[in-house]
Amino acid sequence: MSDNTSEHRPRARRSGAPRRPAGGNRLKTGGAGGAGGAGGAGSVVEGSAVLDAAHVGDIQGALGTIRLGDTGTRRTWKRRLLTLLAIIGPGLIVMVGDNDAGGVSTYSQAGQNYGLSLLWTLPLLIPVLVVNQEMVVRLGAVTGVGHARLINERFGKFWGAFSVGDLFVLNFLTIMTEFIGVNYSLSYFGVSPDVSVPLAALALIGITMTGSFQRWERFMLLFVAANFFVIPLVVFAHPHVGPIAHGIVVPGVQGGVNSTAVLLIIAIVGTTVAPWQLFFQQSNIVDKRITPRFVNYERADTVIGSFITVVGAILLVATAAFAFAHSSYAGRFVNAESVAFGLEHRLGNGAGALFSIVLLNASLIGAASVTLSTSYAFGDIFGIRHSLHRSFAQGKQFYAIYGALVIAAAAVVLVPGVPLGLITTSVQALAGVLLPSATVFLLLLCNDSDVLGPWVNKLWLNILAGMIVAILVALSLVLMATTVFNVSVHLVLGLLAAVVAGGIVVSAVVGTRHRMRGIDREAVTLSRSERDSWRMPPLALLARPRWSRARTASMWALRLYLVVAVVILAVKAAQLGLHGGH
Repeated sequence: MSDNTSEHRPRARRSGAPRRPAGGNRLKTGGAGGAGGAGGAGSVVEGSAVLDAAHVGDIQGALGTIRLGDTGTRRTWKRRLLTLLAIIGPGLIVMVGDNDAGGVSTYSQAGQNYGLSLLWTLPLLIPVLVVNQEMVVRLGAVTGVGHARLINERFGKFWGAFSVGDLFVLNFLTIMTEFIGVNYSLSYFGVSPDVSVPLAALALIGITMTGSFQRWERFMLLFVAANFFVIPLVVFAHPHVGPIAHGIVVPGVQGGVNSTAVLLIIAIVGTTVAPWQLFFQQSNIVDKRITPRFVNYERADTVIGSFITVVGAILLVATAAFAFAHSSYAGRFVNAESVAFGLEHRLGNGAGALFSIVLLNASLIGAASVTLSTSYAFGDIFGIRHSLHRSFAQGKQFYAIYGALVIAAAAVVLVPGVPLGLITTSVQALAGVLLPSATVFLLLLCNDSDVLGPWVNKLWLNILAGMIVAILVALSLVLMATTVFNVSVHLVLGLLAAVVAGGIVVSAVVGTRHRMRGIDREAVTLSRSERDSWRMPPLALLARPRWSRARTASMWALRLYLVVAVVILAVKAAQLGLHGGH
């Protein structure tokens, strides 16, 4: 049978769930209210899992609109550019949003304490960002539902609750770091935290509760644009391209490798690639009404955002490294506020003010994104309406969750005596420790033929994703070994190579088995138009994936590892707290 045959229909699923006809989804008029969630009256899109009318309709982006009935081919560069401008948003926001207050603090700490020697870690994160978020792009566009709901439905309520529980704890702590950033940034200008933190909380609530996705996205893109203030900031430090290039290309750690340096490296990974990103971008794509037809444009959005994020991080590290080199500030990072005043002392008032503005902007976009990812996830799990297209009256519970998280995090930050600097660094490291778990679920979902059909992962992508999980786990193991057993890091680094090699082998085996199952499930290759219109059927029609004993044991081992890793991280954070954070 020819691979190009499009007139044949694929065979029905073994689970008994009927495939959507290859000709495309038929949209029903769900009305203004639509279905509220998992308990809604039925699909808004026939033959798909989309349940909320707010998630169907025109794509109303900050920079353009694509009508629901627009099915024309983008043949000219002008039409492609206009389409990209309309689609662009979720990828940029999720990437730049991860250069939040914790990110600014962590990158500044790396530059101040280790010079340019840790720059090499940042370009390596570009493929991690792109691979992870590209999988999320496909999941959002093809399934039409959020990440939390997929985990809950495909792996059971226990694992769904576990994953969302992890997310909630980490996100709440992260939102706290955003308000810590607001405090530090505006205190530079003499504004009391009793004024700055509540005002920031009210601003975030006001921006999100407009009842218009388009207005919200425009606010977010303004924050993205303000991120470029880091360019004039680095100019104040008079950087030299040669040493920066050397730091990017040549791996090393100034002063030698030790557990504190490994903790900071994990923090860099955690602040650049965080679990909340997976939940946010998938739900934001669904909320923006992006379908498989526009996946390539959203991929471009994600790639552009990843490069902007990493370049911004490199410039922040370089600013601190050049500003504090050969001075009494070198190796004495305290918190982001001290960095602002240090830059003022070393480079002048303009540098301190610019850094504070960059920190404030990062705090606001980070708080908005992280809080929204939590609200989206709660909406997925509890089956409540969760869309920025809805007014407050139509989405009271969704907006109430958002507002409660913002207010609670702001209130905790105002409590006297809270170790703000230590919390900021530890939260980023916690994100790095929890990321392997989130990535494992992401990888399993993207190999689920019932969920993604013709959009499942290719073998090479499984291998690359397996390497990423292995590296993240190995970094955490290095941290545990050096903290608990006081083993030389140089001896333990061999473990990194061994774990990565094992990850390649395991992911290759998983990928090969998936490909073999895929051939059995798919009698033919879908045409381009059929593939672009393929949507996941209603989740209720899909049989639960069968868990082998090996997979069950592996998942429990991963959870056990996470518990141990989090305990070890807490021990290390306590040690740093007793020694003043150095």
